[in-house]
Amino acid sequence: MNRRTSMLSIVAVVAVAGILFASTYSQTQMSASKLSVPSVNTDTTAQIVSDMGGLQLQMPGAFAALSPDEVDAMAKAGRHVVDVQLTAQSVDLPIMGGGKYHAMTFNGQVPAPTIRVTQGDIIRMTLTVPSSEATPHGNDMHASQISATNFGKVLPGTSKTYAYIAESAGQFKYHCSGVDVAAMDQHVLSGMYGLTIVDPLNGYTPFVAEKTDVVNGQVVLKHLRYEPDAKEFVLEYNQLYLTADGSYDQTAMFLHNTTQTVVNGFAFGYTPNADINKLVKGDANKNIFVAQPWNSADLKQYQGHPLFVDTGVHYRLFVENQGNMPVFFHIVGEQLDRVVQGNRIQSQATESWEIGGSQGATVDVVFDEPGAYVAVNHDYAAIFTGAATVFVAGDPFKLGYGPGDMPNPSDAVPPLGKNSIPQKEIVHCLCTDDRAAEIAKQIGG
Repeated sequence: MNRRTSMLSIVAVVAVAGILFASTYSQTQMSASKLSVPSVNTDTTAQIVSDMGGLQLQMPGAFAALSPDEVDAMAKAGRHVVDVQLTAQSVDLPIMGGGKYHAMTFNGQVPAPTIRVTQGDIIRMTLTVPSSEATPHGNDMHASQISATNFGKVLPGTSKTYAYIAESAGQFKYHCSGVDVAAMDQHVLSGMYGLTIVDPLNGYTPFVAEKTDVVNGQVVLKHLRYEPDAKEFVLEYNQLYLTADGSYDQTAMFLHNTTQTVVNGFAFGYTPNADINKLVKGDANKNIFVAQPWNSADLKQYQGHPLFVDTGVHYRLFVENQGNMPVFFHIVGEQLDRVVQGNRIQSQATESWEIGGSQGATVDVVFDEPGAYVAVNHDYAAIFTGAATVFVAGDPFKLGYGPGDMPNPSDAVPPLGKNSIPQKEIVHCLCTDDRAAEIAKQIGG
């Protein structure tokens, strides 16, 4: 490629990127999205694109969504239909440090509600965009295998429904597709993302952990079998890229200049709170963990809360990387007993597992000993900007509670599915007060 052709290609790419990914949410956010690149004469650029033959996006709808008649026929034939209702809602939500950010949400929460189905189910999803929304929104469901052009944008004041069969077991991201792709980064990184769990049709499988013992003075191997039934958590990693006033900063995103790293929407959200400080140290103001930014009881659904786990019990963690930076998932002081991706075993007894952008892993863990364990993205920058989740195993502080007595944050506990063991829950979410009240009714809290 000669120098002239190379420069024309670069100009064309910059021009197309501007068309596809320009911010559309607010004037403040649009001004924050300017790239630090030399100015380009748009008339000249248009002529260059024309001279190159133009740009025609070919996306045939060969894999169409199921029609209502097809859904009804399949339901009569034995398919289970799961209806999902999502509403686009732009709201201001808190961030660590007392500030706010201008969030885009599904159903008033970040992340969006976790969808759970069984392999072979039909998911019928309806997205409603209220007339109060500033822009259209869309939906890209990674659990489907149909062309995204069958959905497209949903204009403010309208709704759109589509359906597909969840053919493959595993865990899959879903997110706003932006405005026919434009500003997808802004919509997703501002909060419009969630997880679909597709349980295997025949349920999950047991796993075997390799341990050692001493028999007649000799060290021998022993194999501990854990049944598929498990208590479960969802951990969704992402990054915030924000200006000083809480608007989306596309320039920072392109530079990977993270404002905060979040797990289920929070930086350091799963850490002890003032109530636990008082239980352990007798003083609400004496932190038992190095970072406890969500301490105050008046924070309601935003107050920090660790994940309480029982020793010797099978836990299944659905870990999803919703962002655009790698997640090196690791639990300090514990090993990952089994890692599964795409319903296939990838590793056992490993220290960490790398999860790329828009990818997930199902991690099986048994905590053998009481204590505090911290799940992190073992990228040090991510740890110190918020990717630390505290597990409290057993009763290490001798407070007198037993297995299963302590409730867990509602946003970390997925809906029950195949081989799920129920847990006590407490309302915890990066969500509006109205959404928190809805969740309280759902969990009976």
